[in-house]
Amino acid sequence: MSVSLKPLREQVIVITGASSGIGLATAQAAARGGARVVLAARNEPALAEIVRDIARAGGTAVHVEADVSRREDVEKIAQVAVARFGGFDTWVNNAGQGLYGTLEQVSEGDQRRLFDVNFWSQVYGSLVAVKHLKSRGGALINIGSVASEMAFPLLGMYAATKHAVKGFTESLRMELEAERAPISVTLVKPTGIDTPFPQHAKNYMDREPRLPDPVYRPEEVAAAVLQAATRPERDVYVGTAARVMSTVGRQVPRAMDRLGERVLMGQEVRPEAPRNPEGALYKPGTGGRVRGEHPGPVLPVSVYNRADRHPILGGLLLLGVAGAAVALLSGSSRR
Repeated sequence: MSVSLKPLREQVIVITGASSGIGLATAQAAARGGARVVLAARNEPALAEIVRDIARAGGTAVHVEADVSRREDVEKIAQVAVARFGGFDTWVNNAGQGLYGTLEQVSEGDQRRLFDVNFWSQVYGSLVAVKHLKSRGGALINIGSVASEMAFPLLGMYAATKHAVKGFTESLRMELEAERAPISVTLVKPTGIDTPFPQHAKNYMDREPRLPDPVYRPEEVAAAVLQAATRPERDVYVGTAARVMSTVGRQVPRAMDRLGERVLMGQEVRPEAPRNPEGALYKPGTGGRVRGEHPGPVLPVSVYNRADRHPILGGLLLLGVAGAAVALLSGSSRR
């Protein structure tokens, strides 16, 4: 069965983790595009203010206070969407947290909590969404990461959760396609994005965490998500670096090991002492902010993603990715 997705202006879109970062950027962009939006997160005051801002700008949104690591809260999100708008057309599983520290440092309790937030929330959201979408069609969009494809030192358990999300998403897609369900299933895999992710992460290190370069604006991910909401996509990488690192990691895995050991570990810390070591793993973080505090340059656009949206640039895209991969390999071999 072919999947037919509605134009954005005709959709109701559910977004988890919508109080900050990628979720908030996506909610704002969806509302500007005419979609009615259901925002879910743990930070109810932040969500309420975001909904007021969307309404003042002429959009339509409702919010649901929910901890998506609990299935009953995820069910509540769907119930609100049905009660207010008669259902939904796209469900975006975006909620997630970070956990910085070596795998030997991080406690088992924090590891399990991270899986509850990053993995089980996507399982619950996906199964609740699919149950509804089977009767009307639509899109399920799971937010993974470049860490769904490769490992990162000091973010080992985070990478493990994102690998698990990838495996779950791909298995669910195959089962739905075999059933001929009218649902598009997309996994979005961003590289570093300038959100409050490092500030919200629990941190075992003796220095403030940061994201390794290159880092992009959250709006690039929002654009990719909304494209997948209106045009069926299997996988979407966000950021040229995400595509390059994924390709190199498959072809030359030891080169990526060396890159992680010799480059990424140094780029994952800032010189100052940690400000909020507990982060938001167990309690809501500061909401209402799309952007983070990345200390380096933040790229406004991804050439890879812009080219991917325009088929005429496909040849240039392939050449660019190949050149970047060669440069990455050459650089890592010299270190």
